[in-house]
Amino acid sequence: MPPRFTNRLVGETSPYLLQHAHNPVDWYPWGDEAFEVARRTGKPVFLSIGYSTCHWCHVMEEESFEDLEVAGFLNEHYVAIKVDREERPDVDTVYMTAILALTGSGGWPMSVWLDAERRPFYAGTYFPARDGDRGARSTGLLTVLRELAEIHRAQPERVAEAAQSITATIRSAMGGAQSEGPVPGTAVVDAAAQAYARAYDPTFGGVRGAPKFPATFPVRLLLRHHRRTGEAASLAMVEHTLAMMAAGGMHDQLAGGFHRYSTDARWLVPHFEKMLYDNALLALAYAEACQVTHRRDFARVLRTTLDYVLREMTAPEGGFFSATDADSEGEEGTFFVWSEDEIRTLLGAQAERFIAFYGVTARGNFEGKNVLYVPAPDEEAWEALGDARELLRTAREARPHPLRDEKILTAWNGLMISALAVGGNVLDEPRYVAAAAHAAAFVLGALRRDGRLQRSWKDGRPSGPGFLEDDAFFVAALLDLHEATFETRWLAEALALAARTETLFGDDEHGGWFRTAGDHETLLAREKPNQDGAEPSGASVALQNAVRLYALTGDERWRRIAERALEAYAPMLREHPTALHEMLLGLEAFVSTTPEIVLVWPAGSSSGPDAFRDLLRRTYVPSRALLGASEGDELDALARLAPIAAGKTAVDGRPTAYLCERGACRLPTTDPAVLEAQLAALR
Repeated sequence: MPPRFTNRLVGETSPYLLQHAHNPVDWYPWGDEAFEVARRTGKPVFLSIGYSTCHWCHVMEEESFEDLEVAGFLNEHYVAIKVDREERPDVDTVYMTAILALTGSGGWPMSVWLDAERRPFYAGTYFPARDGDRGARSTGLLTVLRELAEIHRAQPERVAEAAQSITATIRSAMGGAQSEGPVPGTAVVDAAAQAYARAYDPTFGGVRGAPKFPATFPVRLLLRHHRRTGEAASLAMVEHTLAMMAAGGMHDQLAGGFHRYSTDARWLVPHFEKMLYDNALLALAYAEACQVTHRRDFARVLRTTLDYVLREMTAPEGGFFSATDADSEGEEGTFFVWSEDEIRTLLGAQAERFIAFYGVTARGNFEGKNVLYVPAPDEEAWEALGDARELLRTAREARPHPLRDEKILTAWNGLMISALAVGGNVLDEPRYVAAAAHAAAFVLGALRRDGRLQRSWKDGRPSGPGFLEDDAFFVAALLDLHEATFETRWLAEALALAARTETLFGDDEHGGWFRTAGDHETLLAREKPNQDGAEPSGASVALQNAVRLYALTGDERWRRIAERALEAYAPMLREHPTALHEMLLGLEAFVSTTPEIVLVWPAGSSSGPDAFRDLLRRTYVPSRALLGASEGDELDALARLAPIAAGKTAVDGRPTAYLCERGACRLPTTDPAVLEAQLAALR
C-alpha cells in the first residue's frame, strides 16, 4: 500500500531523514529554503534533531509526527525542519549547547524553537504528544507548540530577547578558550588520573553510578599514566573495568561487539543500539590492554569485536556502516534477549552448562527475558561453549533484525580503520589489516572531492564537505595503517591530508582548530571543540596527529602546530583536565619522549622484519613513531617523507632496528632482545 504522505525529505540519502519522509508533517531539510519561508510567512521554526538508531526518536515520531492533529498544527503554524545529527554535527552542537544552557541536560530527539534568523528561543528533548501521555505531570508537544506559537505571535519582543540571550550564550560556550598559557606538563595528566580514581567504581569498574558509558572512563589515558608513573592503581582500574564490561550484557556475548551503554551500574542491561565508533574505540582500548597485560580474555574480546564489524557492519564497497538500532518488532532489545525455555530447546544437552555460564534464569533479567552475561568469567569454559554460542547466534539471525543505518561516515570509518590496523597488528591477523586498507581506499576514492574529504556516503552520493573530526580521525587511521603495512602511500596520503586540514580548519591567530572550514555554512557560532564526548573531539586527535607527524618527519611546523594548540587549550587542560581526556594523550606524547623506531631490511628478504614486528606487537610503546622499508627504492621513497629514515641500512645484510629520540639514534641492532631492552629503558 503506497504511503499517504510524502514530504521534502524523500530526496535525501540520510536513513534518519528518510524515516520521516512519509510523515504528515511537512518537513524541510536544513537549509536556506526553510528559513526563507519562515521570514516570508512570519512563522517560527520547529527544529527536530535525531539519528536513525535513536529509540526515543522513533517513539516521538510514532506518537507525534505520525499524529494528524500534531502534524496539522505544525504545518499551519510552523516551518518544520529535520536534521540528522550524524550528518550535521555542527548544527547539532549549536542547538545542543542551547538545550544544555536552558535545561542543564540534553539528548535526542532534540526539539528546538527558532526564529527566522536561526536563533533558538526555547528548547527541549523528547515530548509526548499530549499532556499526561507519559504521566500526570508530563507536558505534551501539542501544548508546547500552541503556547509558543501564541507567544511568537503576540509577544515578539519577548521572543527576540530570549533568542538574543541564548545566542550570546551559545557563542560564548563554543568560541573556545579566550586566554592562553604555557604548555602544561604531565601534572595535568596526573590530576586527571586522580580524578578518575576518585570517581571509580571498585565493584563494577568504570565510573560510579548509572547509566554507564564506556567513554566516561578513558582506558588509554590510564594505561599511559601507568606506564609513565608505574602507578599500579591505574592499571588495576583498567583491567577490572575492561573485564567487567566484557562480562556484562553490554557486550554482545553471542556475536561480539558492544552496545552503546549500560542502563545500570553493573554493565548488565544495555541500551541495545550498536554504534561503529563505540566498537572502534573499545577495540583500540582492548588492543592496548592486550599489549600491557597479555591477557587471553582481552585478546578474545578484541578479536570477536573486529569479527563482528567485518561480518555485520562492512559494506560491499569496503567502508563501514554507522549503527544498528535498539528496536526490532516494535520493542527494544527483542532481537538480543532469550527465555530459558528457548535456550533449552535449542541446545538440548548443552543447555545446562550454557545457562549456568551465562547467568540465565527462568525469571530473566530484562522484562522477563535474559540478557546474556557472564557471572564468573573463565576462558576454558568460554571456549568449550563455542558450538552452543554459534547455535544460538544462528537462531538469532532468523529473527527480524534491528534497522541498520548504512550511511558511511568518514570520521567513524577513520576510527574503525585505526582499530583494525592496530588490532590486526597486535593479534598478528592480516585479514584485519587488509580490511582496514580496503576501507581506506574506499574513503579516498568515494569520499574525496577535489582533495577534500566529505562527511558521509550513502547510495553512491556523498553528503557534503567534512568536518575537523573527519579529517583528523582519517589522518590518524592512515598513520596507523602505515605502521601496520609499511606501505609508503598511506604515509604520503596522511601528510597531504594533514596539511590540508591545517589550511581548512586551523586557527592561525590563536592556535588549535575550528570544527568547520572557513568556507562552511555560517551558523550562529563557529565551534572550537573544547571537550571529548562519546567520540574524541577532532581537536584532540588533530593534536595527536601533529605530535606524531613531528616525530615521523622532524618538520618543525608540526611541533609548532602542536605547541600552539596546547597553549590555546592550556587553561582548559589545567582547570578541567577530564573534559579533554583524549587531548591528554597528545599532551603526554608532546612533553614526554616519543620514540622513533625505524626498521630496515634487505630488499627481497623472505621474512623481512618479522622478528622485530613480533616484539613490537606484544610491547606497549604508546605514541611511538614506527617506520619501515626494505633497502633500495622503498627506503628512498620513505626517506623523502620521513628524513629520519635516510641513511639507514640493514647491518650485515640482516633486518635492523634503529631506536631514536628527537632524531638522535642509538646504535642499530639486529637482535630483537636488544631492541626490547632499549624500549624498556625509555620508561
